[in-house]
Amino acid sequence: MLNVATESAASAPIPPIEPADVAVIDTRYADYKIIRRNGAVVGFAPNKIAIAVTKAFIAVQGGQAAASARIRELVESITGQVTAALMRRNPNGGTFHIEDIQDQVELALMRSGEHEVARAYVLYREKRAQERAAQKAAGVPEATLHVLEDGQKKPLDTARLAGLLADACTGLGDNVKAEPIMHTVLRDLYDGVPMAEVEKALVLAARSMIEQDPAYSYVTARLLLNSIRHEVLGEAVTQAQMGQRYAEYFPAFIKKGIAAELLDEKLGQFDLARLAAVLDAGRDYQFGYLGLQTLYDRYFLHIEESRIELPQAFFMRVAMGLAINEIDREARAIEFYQVLSSFDFMSSTPTLFNAGTRHSQLSSCYLTTVTDDLDGIYQAIKENAMLQKYAGGLGNDWTPIRAMGSRIKGTNGKSQGVVPFLKVVNDTAVAVNQGGKRKGAVCAYLETWHMDIEEFLDLRKNTGDDRRRTHDMNTANWI
Repeated sequence: MLNVATESAASAPIPPIEPADVAVIDTRYADYKIIRRNGAVVGFAPNKIAIAVTKAFIAVQGGQAAASARIRELVESITGQVTAALMRRNPNGGTFHIEDIQDQVELALMRSGEHEVARAYVLYREKRAQERAAQKAAGVPEATLHVLEDGQKKPLDTARLAGLLADACTGLGDNVKAEPIMHTVLRDLYDGVPMAEVEKALVLAARSMIEQDPAYSYVTARLLLNSIRHEVLGEAVTQAQMGQRYAEYFPAFIKKGIAAELLDEKLGQFDLARLAAVLDAGRDYQFGYLGLQTLYDRYFLHIEESRIELPQAFFMRVAMGLAINEIDREARAIEFYQVLSSFDFMSSTPTLFNAGTRHSQLSSCYLTTVTDDLDGIYQAIKENAMLQKYAGGLGNDWTPIRAMGSRIKGTNGKSQGVVPFLKVVNDTAVAVNQGGKRKGAVCAYLETWHMDIEEFLDLRKNTGDDRRRTHDMNTANWI
């Protein structure tokens, strides 16, 4: 149970929160858990923070603090600050260690100007830390942590984690050390944690140290790489083993991708053993954290969110897609692979997304001119949608479209001009969303002499009639 109580130098220790003090957990925080120091996991409830902070004020300012409207408002504000800080760290749910919460309470007290309460709070935490250290020195046994792996509950193999961290830190300088990462991870684990969560905790712990030394970006990337290999290959594989595993895995990956209707069947006609022998597992260690995380999130092929593609297989798949119509396609694919995997050259995003797949749309940009009739306008919007689906960026020249107030021969009415159609283009870019992989990109061009140019220039403003605004696309005055 959360106990962030404090004591002043002259007051007695504050009693821990009793079960009766704890209210029902808010369902908004159902995806968040708290790890206690003994490894137990409990639900996250901000009201526990409020109760403990209230007791901290009572300990310093006396019993009258509980009846003070100012103190109640202050407690509510501090609780909100702590909760917001924790939510920002893990917006999609997760676990917090009790020490993380106490750190945030300490910061919130200081920012609120309650320095006396904050000082007593710090002293109380230090006293409790000394008591726990004394218990450990006296030989009080610590609980053994267990993990869930392959459906079985087994003791946490700390030697395995230490070896993994040592490998991840190899060759990155004397300032990069495995011990702080190990300490943070062991602090944040709980009994019965899934092995996948342990791997995630390693990545998060290393990522938090990047601001101390940029080299930790490579440590984080290597730990993430270990997690990706586990997901793709179904087991933990070391860097030393990957040279052989790539050669075994790659032909099976191509066949699996074709069977799942993700890859072009022509890729199965390549000499896969020859290509697999070229894959260089050492180049996996060239990635920084952000680069590898981006590849995992957006680029690696997956079946129902389970990744089937490893970094070097990804580069070879792209290379095969580029060489698919070459005469000596294996030789050309190997050449493409060498320049891509060494980062000497990198293809654009649509090429990386689509090369070797069943829809090999490889170009980045598509420029069109829209004709001045409904068929032409909506054909252009349809083409925009189909090209955006596979990550194409679009530029449309809308100058030929008649201006507002112009005569429509077929109906003998008056045109609404170009702006209403651009609103449809804007909403289409939002809806198609590059196949769900990233935000759509489209730019409308209009020449200066067009009668609608002034309204066109207002399209990106944040004021005015929102029906005549396009906040999600670009505009350009074409001169």
